[in-house]
Amino acid sequence: MASFLKKLQDRWGVTSVWQVLVILTVFALTGFTAMYIKRPIFAWLGLDETDPWWLRTLVWLVTVLPAYQVLLLMYGFLLGQFTFFWNFEKRMFGRMWKKPHPGPPQGEGE
Repeated sequence: MASFLKKLQDRWGVTSVWQVLVILTVFALTGFTAMYIKRPIFAWLGLDETDPWWLRTLVWLVTVLPAYQVLLLMYGFLLGQFTFFWNFEKRMFGRMWKKPHPGPPQGEGE
């Protein structure tokens, strides 16, 4: 277990195993809260298991997923890890919206 936490510490570039545990706690709280808020959001919108899966997925992507990002920053702030999670989200969104690398221009390296 300690080696797993140490690997996360190195990968995330944080200063201590304690910080890793706090970060994991933030992820756990955020996931639980996102799961918890899904039910009232879907009820408010009148969605249930009888609605098509694609509609529920679309509504989840438009409502719960953005809420997850906000919750992640909120819990990160409350537990003193806002900077880590702000950078984490910037990296994540940077990867999502990154344009594909075009490679070397034609005619070079031939």
